[in-house]
Amino acid sequence: MAYDLEEQEKLDALRAWWDRYGTLIAVVVIGAVLIFAGWRAWQWYQGHQAAQAMGYFEALENAATRQTEDSTPRIKAASATLRQDFPDSGYTSRGILIAAAALKGQGDLDGAREQLEWLVAQGKDPALVPLARLRLAGILLEQKQYDEALAQLDPAPSAFEGLFADRRGDILAAQGKKDEAIEAWQKAIAQLGADPLVQVIQLKIDATGGA
Repeated sequence: MAYDLEEQEKLDALRAWWDRYGTLIAVVVIGAVLIFAGWRAWQWYQGHQAAQAMGYFEALENAATRQTEDSTPRIKAASATLRQDFPDSGYTSRGILIAAAALKGQGDLDGAREQLEWLVAQGKDPALVPLARLRLAGILLEQKQYDEALAQLDPAPSAFEGLFADRRGDILAAQGKKDEAIEAWQKAIAQLGADPLVQVIQLKIDATGGA
């Protein structure tokens, strides 16, 4: 089929344009395809990781609930896998708290302490790390490591000031520092307001000889 002069000029212009920009366009298109493919692969990987982390979390939770003879090693094994393979997962932080509570309930204070120390050092959840610090201070109190326990309570996050002050009072009382303990408990009452825990704290103040 023959082309007239105008059509030929358009084809020549198109060829010239393609010769100039064709490679660039191809590179851009290929790059976009690779970026999209990479994004989809990352999405799949994230979903796969989350599913695996959830599986270990559920295994840990089941072991903590059943309290069978092999529950302790199962709890520790699931926790170790979560910490090693999924340190940034939200399942890991929650699993550590469950593991620590279960091990404490079984009388394994060292095991519970180790769980909480990891979460305090490695955890990223701003709500769970202060809770881990509070519980770790309680474990250290039971182990009579008072200075280490107090160190976990400083500084106190604003949302936990009342609970941290209450725990500080417990530690100071165990050290025989009655006046400082009462002062800490009174601060806790002021921070907690209408929380039912206030009644318990007041009983501690009364038992210690406070007004």
